Amino acid sequence: MGRSFQAISRALSETPLFESKTWRLSPEAWPLSAAQFAELEKIGGYLQEFAQALERLYLRSAQGRKILRNRPLEVPWVAKYYERGKPANLIAHMRAGRVQHSFPVVIRPDLLVVEDGFALTEIDSVPGGIGLTDFLNKLYGGDAEGIVGGDSMAEAFYAALAGLAPAKADPLVAILVSAESSTYRPEMERLAAVLRAKGRRVHCREPADLIPMGEAFCIDVDGSPEEVDIVYRFWELYDAASVPVMEPLLAAVEEGRIVVTPPMRTFQEEKLSLALLHHHLLRDYWAETLSPAALAWLVKSVPKSWIMDPAPLPPGAVLDGPTLSGRPIHDWMELANASQKERDLILKISGFDENAWGARGVLLGSDASRGEWAQGLSEAIDRAEKVLHIAMEYRKPTRLSHPVYPEGGGEPTAMQGRVRLCPYYFLQEGAAKLSGVLATLCPADKKIIHGMRDAALLPCRRSA
Repeated sequence: MGRSFQAISRALSETPLFESKTWRLSPEAWPLSAAQFAELEKIGGYLQEFAQALERLYLRSAQGRKILRNRPLEVPWVAKYYERGKPANLIAHMRAGRVQHSFPVVIRPDLLVVEDGFALTEIDSVPGGIGLTDFLNKLYGGDAEGIVGGDSMAEAFYAALAGLAPAKADPLVAILVSAESSTYRPEMERLAAVLRAKGRRVHCREPADLIPMGEAFCIDVDGSPEEVDIVYRFWELYDAASVPVMEPLLAAVEEGRIVVTPPMRTFQEEKLSLALLHHHLLRDYWAETLSPAALAWLVKSVPKSWIMDPAPLPPGAVLDGPTLSGRPIHDWMELANASQKERDLILKISGFDENAWGARGVLLGSDASRGEWAQGLSEAIDRAEKVLHIAMEYRKPTRLSHPVYPEGGGEPTAMQGRVRLCPYYFLQEGAAKLSGVLATLCPADKKIIHGMRDAALLPCRRSA
């Protein structure tokens, strides 16, 4: 049975989930076909493999070691790409022995629903939407309605966190949300409250609330300082100024005195990883390191992408990049003369920048004027010494329909739109478990799909 406009509106008004953010409402969860659900259950494992392979690639590159078992191939340029523009303390930290083999406990890809399946356009290591999806799961019927993640998404999130401190029977978890990420604070406060109601020691605070006390880090709980065992980091790594204790926190993690997740390892948060998957010099590495199933899915689902490195080339050399009129290019600015069809490319900041998350820092060439496109290319090249961009082929999402209420209520009508699925995989006992899926339905005329006033945000259910 569909949810009424009044019931959904009342529930949202009683439990604010975002700061100054609204969206369209629907009476129904988004339906997933049996084939889509089966694929989603496998994707978490593929992305876990990819994350492990990326760590091995980065560390071997940084250490000057070969990356293949039976052939002497070294790729020092990989580490140089990942470390470009990063401060020395973070570079040292992500190479440190104690943090090796540490990965985000939440894996959340952005999957566009396209004609032949899914297109993976990003892997978010510091994702919003966990608290929202848990709330919507329950609002739309949870387990009883076949909602993915059902009634237990919050508990699955906690289990993933608690697994990082197995020696602690009742770990204290501090979810630290920076001012930069304050839009998401209400949903994380609600998530912490849900878990406290179940007897879990989980609190949502700001980074400045983390206080060093001797060898420990504490937060105030009911007027008394209590030692934190696990920090769930909800701040971007470029935003170190929002964390007054950043230096001692890095040292404490390296000494095993506290756990921070997602780990403070910038290479795990760079979009250029998707371009490395397609790099011709790494083709044998991926074939050797990934399972055949993971490799096949990733190559099919990640749009062709390139790192926009403006390093000068010798005469006669060409870029590892898009073609122009069927010919390879020698300089990225040659693309300024591309036709609208050839501009079916998205420029994105790779990471470690205030505009590298959400829909900020994204330019779709075919949706921009020739002047805007040329300016975007120029800015990407000009900033490359500190911040790299990638160029990604645009995969157009298929047009779909779903009932949506008019603003203010009334009878729902079919909304034509395009869909992004955000599945949440929580690492439990070494495996990436599908624990919820958030669907974003945007109007069909929107080329870049993200949360917006005109979009509908929905939980997902398994179709019969």
